[in-house]
Amino acid sequence: MYDVIVIGAGIIGGAVARELMRYQLSVCILEKENDVATGATKANSAIVHAGFDAKEGSMKAKMNVRGSHLMEKNAKELHVKYKNNGSMVIGFSEKDEEMLQELFQRGVQNGVQNLRLLTGSEAIALEPNLNKNVTCALYAPTGAIVCPYELAVACVGNAMDNGAHLIRNFEVKAISHRDGCFIVSDGKQQAAARYLVNAAGLFADEIAKMAGDCSFHIHPRKGEYLLLDKTEKPQVSHTIFTTPTKMGKGILVSPTVDNNTILGPTSEDALDKTDTATTANGLSSVLKRVPDMVDGVQTNTVITSFCGLRAVGDTGDFIINNPIPNFINAAAIESPGLSSAFAIAEYVAGLLKKAGLALYENSGFNPNRPSYHEFRQLTMEEKNKVIKKDSAYGRIICRCEQVTEGEILEAIRRNPAAADLDGVKRRTRSGMGRCQGGFCSTFITELLAREQHVDFGEITKCGKGSKLSLGKTKEVRQ
Repeated sequence: MYDVIVIGAGIIGGAVARELMRYQLSVCILEKENDVATGATKANSAIVHAGFDAKEGSMKAKMNVRGSHLMEKNAKELHVKYKNNGSMVIGFSEKDEEMLQELFQRGVQNGVQNLRLLTGSEAIALEPNLNKNVTCALYAPTGAIVCPYELAVACVGNAMDNGAHLIRNFEVKAISHRDGCFIVSDGKQQAAARYLVNAAGLFADEIAKMAGDCSFHIHPRKGEYLLLDKTEKPQVSHTIFTTPTKMGKGILVSPTVDNNTILGPTSEDALDKTDTATTANGLSSVLKRVPDMVDGVQTNTVITSFCGLRAVGDTGDFIINNPIPNFINAAAIESPGLSSAFAIAEYVAGLLKKAGLALYENSGFNPNRPSYHEFRQLTMEEKNKVIKKDSAYGRIICRCEQVTEGEILEAIRRNPAAADLDGVKRRTRSGMGRCQGGFCSTFITELLAREQHVDFGEITKCGKGSKLSLGKTKEVRQ
């Protein structure tokens, strides 16, 4: 039996599990998919928001501002790419200016540091490629960008390196309470713990109901994005927003930490919690807005599009509470959830302590974790030394992103081990370049099959129902 089970291995579940490993606890993470970071964490704007948008006094506001403050330190410990590039909300009318004034006052009350209201000319001085019709802007220098799925993988991996246990392909079907502990079942296997943390994203309301809490409902909100090739140098250095609406923060144009440009998202309420299909209308609406914000963005350099689903609750705020004994919700964590992750983890640990869980410091906890990308960051001399020790680092597998066989093997062998093609992609960026895996996928599949001691045809793109090979077309005679 574990002390704590965390349901969900996205950025929130991963950050909570890592935080709990700072104490002398046995922790298990249950994830229904074949890998971590496969839900909202893998498909969002990758923005660390400053904290001026959330309503004063709300849980979102408190967690956002604290989480934004904690992000750089944690990203550094986990060797995850982070850039404090600042953000800017731009306006074009008196109505927009009134909205920016409101956001400024809200940000000040929320405790956001160094916010500034700019005239149109001041905004263009900072970002020369802004649409010349800009009349006003809100500048937040504490805004930043990060890689969300890389951060979640690192959190889960660091938690595992410090003793946490991860069980994948465990879709919770039932939760019961017996003899002072929760029994969590997927219909085939069970896991038991004295305390339960619900970080199940879009499905957090369903998990809560199984545990006996029927106080909230979650629905998905679709957001469609486009990503530009690295050959298209970002036209802005800051993250550029338009004024927000009740549906979200609006369309953005932003560089990524990997030097692409991201455009989007749309914002459309939906019913299906599994529908991540992009639409012609959605992507077209993004492309139409971009010239109104930034001049010179070459939208013909799009290399991929994707859709993320945000977990929108019916309370209008994050739901982080202890509704029944020993059960903690970390639910309805929509934007700014990524920004808030480490603050939420702290808060959840505090709720567990209030609920009776003894938190004794783990003196052996190591918060540091080397990057998957360290090899490509070395000098040529350093790379040659590594290659002399392990020749796999001398073989390029992904030409677009310059990823070596050695890095891919490390991703397959290291906590949490990549078990499918998308898992390798999230850890190493192989398959994320211009050809989108057209060249490297076969080679990576061969490496996965070899390392897992299975047939080539058993390897999947992203778990159950996504086989890459339907069978052999010919026999090769020796």
